[in-house]
Amino acid sequence: MVLNQQNSHSSDTWLAATKESSTEASTSLSQPEPIQNPVTGECLTVLCSTRDSDGERLLLCFDLPPKTKGAPLHYHLTITETFEVLNGELEMELSEKRNRKTLRPGEVIPVPPGMHHSFWNASDEWVTFTTLVQPAAEFEKFIRGMYSMARDGVSANFLQFALLVEKSDSILVNKPLFVQKLISGVLTPIAYLLRVEQSLSKYWSEVDRTEA
Repeated sequence: MVLNQQNSHSSDTWLAATKESSTEASTSLSQPEPIQNPVTGECLTVLCSTRDSDGERLLLCFDLPPKTKGAPLHYHLTITETFEVLNGELEMELSEKRNRKTLRPGEVIPVPPGMHHSFWNASDEWVTFTTLVQPAAEFEKFIRGMYSMARDGVSANFLQFALLVEKSDSILVNKPLFVQKLISGVLTPIAYLLRVEQSLSKYWSEVDRTEA
């Protein structure tokens, strides 16, 4: 499981702490809310919502069809993601050294802030895995927005996309940084000024109810 011997102790600590948090989250699950992307066939289920944990964590379950691309190479600024495979095999690319790892049932990988990572299903079978997000931050708004708009056959406009990217707490590794700074520095403030979030509120009403 350890990808870098120098960080073996910290990796073991992450694993112990995040597996305990995942167990705690599973004891206070909200009603599962599957959202399917009709284009790719991917399915997202919110197991433990931001509301359930008072913002401490978010537990998501993903089902990826065979030969499906997941997330492109990226990293998060403040959140930690912990991946655990339940069924099938999940391919992951981790760290700036682009280490490759195949996760199988029961295997767990913690991804702290700043660590490059991507995932996909390269196999001929479905893969089911969970992602524990700590803290929950606004990631639930991002993921609900992306999946729900895909389900409804709706494409985000530039301002909606800017808001969703901000809530993802993500930086894409293989995209020009100046473009991402343009989005966060120019488009996002405009989106807030024009109250564009109102056009997305139906997708994250459950999260907003938590914050009220």
